[in-house]
Amino acid sequence: MDNSVALSVGDTYHLRSGKDRIVYAGRPSEKVYSIVQRKRNFVPYAAWGYAWNLFYTKEQIKIRIDGVNILVDSVTPEEIRFRVG
Repeated sequence: MDNSVALSVGDTYHLRSGKDRIVYAGRPSEKVYSIVQRKRNFVPYAAWGYAWNLFYTKEQIKIRIDGVNILVDSVTPEEIRFRVG
């Protein structure tokens, strides 16, 4: 893991070129946090996209989104800190 990232609720992070973007969506409950996975496709003269919420237990620190490994260091209702591999 080489890239340290801190996101506040609503902040966006691009996983890497050719991969999705993620947004920290906070903690809907004491034991669960949420990350939004956002895809965006471009077609001539238009751009459209879609997104969905991913929910993880607070104890789950190793996750994989769009083929990218993420190691979560800490999660609060306002912020998530992780490293991207």
